[in-house]
Amino acid sequence: METDEFWHLIEAARSQAGERRTFDQALVELLAARSKKKILEYQEQFDELHHALYRWDVWAAAYLIGGGCSDDSFIDFRAGVIAQGRGWYERIALDPDELAEHPLVVTAADAHDDLFYESVNYSARYAFKQLTGGEEDFHQAWEHYRSTRAREQVDADMGEDFDFDDDEQMRHRLPRLAALCLQDRPA
Repeated sequence: METDEFWHLIEAARSQAGERRTFDQALVELLAARSKKKILEYQEQFDELHHALYRWDVWAAAYLIGGGCSDDSFIDFRAGVIAQGRGWYERIALDPDELAEHPLVVTAADAHDDLFYESVNYSARYAFKQLTGGEEDFHQAWEHYRSTRAREQVDADMGEDFDFDDDEQMRHRLPRLAALCLQDRPA
């Protein structure tokens, strides 16, 4: 799946989400309307974008917003960033401090459910199950698909590690986001 097609699908799901269904439900429905191959291609593109966010600075942003961030929560956070759409994804990939301008973060709304969006990680699996009626195993299909692809997974360059509990470092590395999230703590 080409990058533009992937983001078009994400935007379509975002536009269809509302009171009657959530973003992840809309995404699963849109994926399930495609072929098994397209679902697997979606998963491949999702994994690449998800992997590209595996960096210390992005994790620090998640840590500030979530008041802490475990390994599993960071997986969910990266899925949530993808769910925000291409514009936000690209802004955050360039500079995670851009999250200081995200409406959910600015208004101190419950950003956790939308920015730590666990079920988005499983959209392809759920769509595959829906499409096949559960008769085919997603994991087997995924492993077979991956084995036919020439792409090599490269270890992520996470950047420089730093102490997320050090408010001074957080204010230095993510100044706008730290100003919002650490406002009750002395500088």
